[in-house]
Amino acid sequence: MVRSREVAGGGRAVEIAPERLAGWYERFAGRHGGVAVSELSADRVVVTAVDGARAEVTVGFGGLALTGPVRRDGLAVEELLEHASRPRRIALALVRLGGHSVGVAENGKVVSSSTDRRQVHGRNKAGGWSQQRFARRREGQARQSLADAADTVARVLLPELDSVDAVVLGGDRQALETLREDRRLRRLFELAEPRVLPVAEPRRHVLDEAAEAARAVEIVLFDP
Repeated sequence: MVRSREVAGGGRAVEIAPERLAGWYERFAGRHGGVAVSELSADRVVVTAVDGARAEVTVGFGGLALTGPVRRDGLAVEELLEHASRPRRIALALVRLGGHSVGVAENGKVVSSSTDRRQVHGRNKAGGWSQQRFARRREGQARQSLADAADTVARVLLPELDSVDAVVLGGDRQALETLREDRRLRRLFELAEPRVLPVAEPRRHVLDEAAEAARAVEIVLFDP
């Protein structure tokens, strides 16, 4: 299944599994009258079709082994295909307020994990003293939820950092920024990929989906 979402600037992002990437580019070329030019650099690949459509990739996992920009006529993205297809062991940390799921995946399959939920009440629209008491309770629940998430990330992932090829985060950015303040997790965040996976409430099956999404190549499409 190809996941698709709208992105800022009028583009549309699709996630393509590495083994389907070559075929996707061939179909892109077929839909748009062929490829005019392929432009590659260490951290970016842009393929422009004859009709003006563009497919842009921000390259993760350390980037391509190129010493400088490369411009080629036609469809020529062999370095990206090779880079995307490499086997990888990835640490995953999915965190949202009220739940977290963390684990290690090898080639898109979770091999170890820990998932937990902690109730955090929604906001109370009532006024007065009752609202203030409810807000204090919610803040306490939120703090405990994120503290539990930080403890789990530290317990499960920190011992694995020397054996993984990458760290991929997912969930709510604000929750992740709170975890970033935990000194124990400094190295984990230093190793994390810039891309943050947009995931629903972190459950075990969501971690499985994230393991596949982490190895996928995100292509941003712009219509002619």
